[in-house]
Amino acid sequence: MKFQRPGAILSTQESDWKLATSRVTHLGIGAHPDDVEFMAYHGIEECFGAKEKTFGAVICTDGSAPPRSGPLSAMSQEEIRRLRQREQLAAAGVGRYGLTIMLDYPSSTAKDPSDKSLDEDLLKILEATRPEVLYTHNPADKHSTHVAVVARVLRVLREMEPHKRPRTLLGCEGWRNLDWVSDEKKEVLDTGGREHLASALSACFDSQISGGKRYDLAVLGRRRANATFLDSHSVDETSMATFALDLTRLMNDHSLTLQDFIDDLVDGMKARIHKELEPWM
Repeated sequence: MKFQRPGAILSTQESDWKLATSRVTHLGIGAHPDDVEFMAYHGIEECFGAKEKTFGAVICTDGSAPPRSGPLSAMSQEEIRRLRQREQLAAAGVGRYGLTIMLDYPSSTAKDPSDKSLDEDLLKILEATRPEVLYTHNPADKHSTHVAVVARVLRVLREMEPHKRPRTLLGCEGWRNLDWVSDEKKEVLDTGGREHLASALSACFDSQISGGKRYDLAVLGRRRANATFLDSHSVDETSMATFALDLTRLMNDHSLTLQDFIDDLVDGMKARIHKELEPWM
């Protein structure tokens, strides 16, 4: 399988990449190295050690421009790019991914709506893998590259024949959590089954952690907080939870825009807050 960027990487556990793509049941499409481990961990955990399920990861950008401090401060962008590739491949080994693809685009290209090269690569991957469940970023994320990726994923999925699309499309937490979404409109993904695996995956990305961003603590802390603060009137059903938006309708209903989808969620939050305040006004 060939991609647009000459530095793209395809890594599989199989000798035949076609066999590897055909076995993928859960696919995560993230903007940067480490995004899939943090947002799509539910799929990684569900497939880990399962005979009939295989996780695949797609990383859209090269991740060469993270915040710089510590050991990253003296490295060139090319050195950071290669280091983050190695870290991503290490995580794929720990998580036993059946397929890992790094498309190696600069963030500027990913964020350019007029450039369709990333779309072409994503379409090729989705046509080959045909996953049952697809995890990506959510459209309310505050990171512009994350928003660009979910917008592209939706654009590509809408071009596909309906029977080739995933059964479920989930937009997961990243640079904005989803606790503000009403419970009936968010998906609660149990991610507390293998906390040691989550920690091991996070530890693969030392360049980010030692470079000044404690994602390993922050993401696991968010998952634990989600589980505890989900419901004030019941005991915790899991030790960790990830929140996601079900984007399946957005994928299949071409008349529904991203803005309208988000407006509905925001209006729901506003109405819920007003209802609680109304007796006191």
